[in-house]
Amino acid sequence: MPRLTLSIALPLALIACNSSSDAQAENSAENSEPKYVTGGASEEWPFLAEEVAMFNEPWAMTFMDDGTMLVTEKPGKLYLVTKSGEKSEVAGVPEVDYGGQGGLGDIVLAPDFAESSMIYLSWVESGGDDTRGAVVGRAKLAMPEKGSDSAPRLEDMEIIWKQFPKVTGRGHYSHRIAFCPDGDHLFIGSGERQKFDPSQDMQANLGKIVRLYPDGRVPEDNPFFDQGGVTAQIWSLGHRNILGLAFDAEGRLWNQEMGPRHGDELNLVQRGKNYGYPIVSNGDHYSGEEIPDHDTRPEFEAPVTYWVPAISPAGLGFYDGDMFPEWKGSAFIGGLSSEALVRVSFDGTKAEEAERFEMGARIREAEQGPDGHLWVLEDERRGSGGRLLRLSPKP
Repeated sequence: MPRLTLSIALPLALIACNSSSDAQAENSAENSEPKYVTGGASEEWPFLAEEVAMFNEPWAMTFMDDGTMLVTEKPGKLYLVTKSGEKSEVAGVPEVDYGGQGGLGDIVLAPDFAESSMIYLSWVESGGDDTRGAVVGRAKLAMPEKGSDSAPRLEDMEIIWKQFPKVTGRGHYSHRIAFCPDGDHLFIGSGERQKFDPSQDMQANLGKIVRLYPDGRVPEDNPFFDQGGVTAQIWSLGHRNILGLAFDAEGRLWNQEMGPRHGDELNLVQRGKNYGYPIVSNGDHYSGEEIPDHDTRPEFEAPVTYWVPAISPAGLGFYDGDMFPEWKGSAFIGGLSSEALVRVSFDGTKAEEAERFEMGARIREAEQGPDGHLWVLEDERRGSGGRLLRLSPKP
């Protein structure tokens, strides 16, 4: 697979939103000159990257039909963000257990959001005896009336799913969320919480992808439904740290997950399949202990493609817009340790890395907006905040 080896830090530029009123702020942002990333590796990009907003440890974003965004920050804040970058904090966000890899996580709109105003959030909650686990909840997003000084807020929050069991530690929650294209089922990526064995334990929903109805009920056609309990939730097993979960245009579910020490994976997620962790992996334990490769155990489902050395993948989004016709049908994965935006191309169920853009920052997520732009969310930039970038073709 192609590899770019540029390692050039980009200049830092911040957007400050300091205005006396919402109207003035909106007008100021819309009339200001676009602020583009320049210099360094950006000279090699086939796109322009415009800085739209700044966040503190952003984790996920989702779009409304008009292009307005909702963006989560891991410490526990949720923002409504206009296309011009104006941010309004959303009230009513649940308390999160923040620390390590935990806090506020993913956000998606309900398939019937236009009618229900329902959103789905994942976050980490504490348990007893220094334990914690991820949960998924849903709530109504109540918008203030035009001209009101009130803030948008979440109302009637209802938790519909929890990781089981809660365990010690602050890593590998995963808690990515995706609705299937018809909106009938909700899929949740549940990490193995750095405990290894739960990935193969059918009495735990850790290290699994689970499938639920939107209200949290378990569908009777799940592969292990007859076993009851949390086992009934399981759609696939043998996963590690699932940080990307998305459906392609063909309606197929894909996930990416971090390998142990290298061996990051892109998987085609199939009903009832076992993806082998920690019995097999194309990486090894951080201790140096070797793990047998996938090809030594054909009974486990192997990744469609994998990365050695690691890219530390984050987020997974498919592009089907017209603004970048050469990207149509591709998937985009953020790179944390690799500080890259990775494009993956497909030929049926085969996939390979097609391009890697050196971004000079940890990339948390890349998603297509309703307008066809690709939007990129930085995790952080060497101790600074993370920018929201809007990509458009170079003239």
